[in-house]
Amino acid sequence: MGLFILRRFGIMVFTALCLTFIVFFLTNLYPNLEKLAKSEGNFRMDDTAVSTFLNNRGYMQPLPVKYGQWLGVVPGYVIEGTDGKTRGKCVVPGGTIEDAPRFCGILQGDWGFSTVFKEDVSMIVATRLSLTGKLMMWVMILMIPSALILGVLAGMREGSKLDRSLSTFAIMTTATPEYVSGVILIAVFSSSAFGLKWFKGTATSAMDSANFENFFLPVLTIALYGMGYIARMTRASMAEVMTAQYIRTARLKGVSFKNIVVKHALRNALIAPFTVIMLQFPWLLNGVVIVETLFNYKGFGWVLVQAAGNNDIELLLGVSVVSVVVVLVTQLISDIGYVYLNPRISVT
Repeated sequence: MGLFILRRFGIMVFTALCLTFIVFFLTNLYPNLEKLAKSEGNFRMDDTAVSTFLNNRGYMQPLPVKYGQWLGVVPGYVIEGTDGKTRGKCVVPGGTIEDAPRFCGILQGDWGFSTVFKEDVSMIVATRLSLTGKLMMWVMILMIPSALILGVLAGMREGSKLDRSLSTFAIMTTATPEYVSGVILIAVFSSSAFGLKWFKGTATSAMDSANFENFFLPVLTIALYGMGYIARMTRASMAEVMTAQYIRTARLKGVSFKNIVVKHALRNALIAPFTVIMLQFPWLLNGVVIVETLFNYKGFGWVLVQAAGNNDIELLLGVSVVSVVVVLVTQLISDIGYVYLNPRISVT
């Protein structure tokens, strides 16, 4: 198992480097850099002024060098600008070139500075990620148990009225986009049109103090969409397991239906849903953009939209790093859990 985890970790690091390099390449295309120069300098800058601005700040260096500096494995640039100022990547405001460290990148904890929010990227990402993390936690608490119960109940007796009813409900929730279900929930439970003003239509106040009234609607909107998919996978897996030979043998031996489900069928039926559940984490991290916008909840998805829409290169790179790490870590956990749940899989 140790060698298996080590191999998977090595693949994860290599994949992370490839993905972050692709994002770094796309964000550092010249049109993006030109837009950055004009937004930071003057929108009336000509091509010569733009080139001078970018040269003075190290943006025109070869791409592998810039990527290495961003990672923190290549020494930061020191450039004598045409305006007579000496600039360095690792120089802190108010500091000097002599006092600056040689390396300052992601590996050293320097995530850059946001040109839109005028704040360190690491602080922005940490703050917004914690808000989305709180939202994800409550979504998982509501979604996973509900989806597993629906899937197991439907799969225990395939073809029954209960199975058809629960499967229809699961299909309806999965087929309804979040922006549709969110609007419907707001209209029903937050407006005076139906007389059910039980919840607040926005979740802005939940950023400081979350409670049932201001946080339940966004949680329910996200949970409903993911619940149906997990329930359908659980139902299909449970129905397949219930027709297995060892289940028939247990029935012939007189084992009660409850013990057959709990002690024999459930563990094997959870193998496929476990992988699907782990894939919900990266989906929730980046897929809550619509819900966070709809309910005015300024979390990680909201920051992703702001970074992309305002050409905030450093912030966009920081958000991308977190997204890549979350996807790969959850995939690693999924692989390990899959091996644990299914001992027939060889890890040698």
